Amino acid sequence: MPTEHPGSERAGRLAPLPPSHLPGDWLVEELDEEQRLMQATCRRYVDRVLRPFVQSAWQREWVMDPADRLPREILEEADRAGLRSLGIPARFGGVEVDPSKEAATFAVIANKLVQNWKVAVLLRALAPEEQQEEWFGQALAEPGFLMAHCLTEPQGASDRWLPYDVPEAAMTTRAEHRSGRWVLNGRKHFISNGYDASLFVVYACTDPSVGMLSGTGSFVVPRGTPGLEVVRCNETVGGRFMNNGELVLEDCAVPEDHVLAVGDALGKAGIYFRPGKVLQAAKNLGIGQEAFAQTAEWVQSRVQGGRVLVEHQAVALRLAAMATRLEAAGALLRAAAGAVDRRQPEAEVRCEAAKLFTATEVFEVCRDAVELHGGAGAMLEVGVQKHLRDAAVYLHMDATSDITSFRLVKALFPERAGTYAGP
Repeated sequence: MPTEHPGSERAGRLAPLPPSHLPGDWLVEELDEEQRLMQATCRRYVDRVLRPFVQSAWQREWVMDPADRLPREILEEADRAGLRSLGIPARFGGVEVDPSKEAATFAVIANKLVQNWKVAVLLRALAPEEQQEEWFGQALAEPGFLMAHCLTEPQGASDRWLPYDVPEAAMTTRAEHRSGRWVLNGRKHFISNGYDASLFVVYACTDPSVGMLSGTGSFVVPRGTPGLEVVRCNETVGGRFMNNGELVLEDCAVPEDHVLAVGDALGKAGIYFRPGKVLQAAKNLGIGQEAFAQTAEWVQSRVQGGRVLVEHQAVALRLAAMATRLEAAGALLRAAAGAVDRRQPEAEVRCEAAKLFTATEVFEVCRDAVELHGGAGAMLEVGVQKHLRDAAVYLHMDATSDITSFRLVKALFPERAGTYAGP
């Protein structure tokens, strides 16, 4: 990374001090020994593998061939650290987490492999034993084995989760039972890991005469299944190493043992919906923390107007506001994770609130980070702009902020809140 930029000079008399506590972090006393070890493992991986890669090879993010974007070594190192096998049952060689603290543990170590965890949770709960053995075995044997969860369609996405359970809101991807097999036709897009995944869980309408809560099925579809085609990688402004993909299914047939659920698939997928909100909130928080850490180092290392930047009151006030946002986001995240693990009735409200608050507030933190870097904040090689781009994508990941707000109000006032949409 460059050390000099026009209009600024190094504060040679001072060495930047790292923050003693990243705002929003779990305190040591809030974690048990297993969680502390997992957090330490994840941080070692990030510090030793991910951060050096992003800083030294920032051009790779802009490679237009998605197959060349993320080096295989990144996933191989995650495999060595044991981060790829989280959620896979121990009897297959995976790393299990105490169910009573699973949401909090994953929030502590949220990482880019969240899609693998989502699909692993579904498979271990719904798939036949022989299917679990096959897919978990392949996942553990191949470091590049990624999984994808396919809900979103061009005709509708998070608006379907308000909910208004009418046939008009059903998925347009259809699944029909023919001669002992299920035949899928439709299109899925904006699928995280969709371009690279080796295994997909695809949701499709099984009964168009009813709403999607009682007329949706979920199906395991391996890559290479006839009729399944990955047609493109969506070139997003942020989150570019996840290779967001688009899939087409044309008479794609899967056998009976590849069915996870028929009719109530969305209800059964609820096993990870709330923990998934916690994970998304944790990913948001992590971006904000990294943006804050880079900015804290920058404002202690640069001189502008005869003073180190952090000594200017305007800079100090902006930095304090960033830290406050992150501390508040971390507190809400911990509350949501605890409510999910303890199965408290307020878990729904806290999960929606945590997802909404972290997404919007971290976006503001990242915007401040870019602005406090001055002109350098817009430079690709400096790196801080990446956090703003990623935060922009996360505003609508796992539901848009507006839809999340509607769901939050419905959770608070289930009998009085509006339907917001309908037939």
